[in-house]
Amino acid sequence: MSEPKRSLDNGEHTDTDSTTREKPPVDALTSDPPLPLFVVPSNSGPGQDLERHTSTATDGETYPEGGLQAWLVVLGAWLALVSSLGLMNTLATFQAYLTTHQLADYDDGTIGWIFSIYTFMVFFLGLYIGPLFDKYGPRWLILAGTFSVSASLMLFSISTELWHFILTFGIFCGTGCSLLFTPSFAAVGHFFQARRGLATGIASSGGSIGGIVFPLMLESLFARAGWGWAVRALGLLCLLLCAVANFLIRARLPPARGASTAPDFRIFRDRAFLLTTVGMFLLEFALFIPVTYISSYARAQGFSQAFSFQILPILNAASAFGRALPGYWGDKIGPFNINLIMIVFSIIACLAIWLPAGSYTAGLVLFAITFGFASGSNVSITPVCVGRLCKTQHYGRYYATCYTIVSFACLVGVPIGGNILTSNGGDYWGVIVFTGMVYLGSLIALYFAKVCKVGWRPWVVF
Repeated sequence: MSEPKRSLDNGEHTDTDSTTREKPPVDALTSDPPLPLFVVPSNSGPGQDLERHTSTATDGETYPEGGLQAWLVVLGAWLALVSSLGLMNTLATFQAYLTTHQLADYDDGTIGWIFSIYTFMVFFLGLYIGPLFDKYGPRWLILAGTFSVSASLMLFSISTELWHFILTFGIFCGTGCSLLFTPSFAAVGHFFQARRGLATGIASSGGSIGGIVFPLMLESLFARAGWGWAVRALGLLCLLLCAVANFLIRARLPPARGASTAPDFRIFRDRAFLLTTVGMFLLEFALFIPVTYISSYARAQGFSQAFSFQILPILNAASAFGRALPGYWGDKIGPFNINLIMIVFSIIACLAIWLPAGSYTAGLVLFAITFGFASGSNVSITPVCVGRLCKTQHYGRYYATCYTIVSFACLVGVPIGGNILTSNGGDYWGVIVFTGMVYLGSLIALYFAKVCKVGWRPWVVF
């Protein structure tokens, strides 16, 4: 086709001959990468998202943007993330049970380290798994993650001592989930560029579905079959889901030239990437505080135990929409822009809804829905933001390096929130205000990351 096409980034026109312009060196990992420029058919629209529409970035790489194989990869990533992110969204259920059964002699803060270590492992190990994906692809990583998650849950089901739970779930299951988590997002990026936000949002919504199904499933099985068979049933379900994912997830692009499995922190020389990592660190730091404490907050406000357990699935249900829809909007106005908007809504949810009205049933439900929707994009859009700062063939390394730093926020965020809660004598207002302020810091860091790339133009698509 010779007719001009419209760029999604800046509204300027180019033609298909633009793909022949000079390309930057493939190995330029530490230089500022060019802004992505996409060439897409002018008749693409929401109703045609499942069809094949190729796009071409300024590095000359062409992306299918659809087709059967591309959407099967999204489905495979969705299945893998139901297990990995779904377990992450079920941590409050595990903690609530253990505090009244096997680990009743320990305080909540000590038990919480099991799950802080788990979350830390999921993100920290990405530093090594990302480069392995760049060099070897996803197949062996997903396979290893499948067996690690299912085996660790079987061992988790027979654990009795604190160190058992730390070893089987915190370390073993955390490692397995990291082997599923990083390759799933990276593989989707091999097939989508202009529509990466939509595709990633759909894939990450699997974590929200897991966060709805797993807690309700466990709550029912705990009463009928006990802890052991409830957790073993969960392990078998994860094995089934991930087994299918093994046949669907694949890479499309060749390995990056000169790719190495060794970590490389030189990419932090890119100021935009450094600020983005700071913003993501604060984002995840704030995210896990409400997710972890919302059930205990409900109990402290006098709500029933049943409602306290149900409020978490309500939040996760809202986050399912918050992962898919902002991803689609992000393809239109830019992932950084939609992420900034969703952070503003997260701040509003904490400071304008949770703080003044959380003690009322309607207020707490409204907070769960609003925060769930707004924070859902924290998971689905952040990988797309990182993808804007590098070439797709180096995406695994950039994303993994970013989330290796972010993993320390996951490790210390919840304990710090607990210390604030204790220092206020069990009153949650300090935790809520602290969460809102950390989100504000994330907003500032990510906005200046955008400024590093496009200047002081708030409405530019980026």
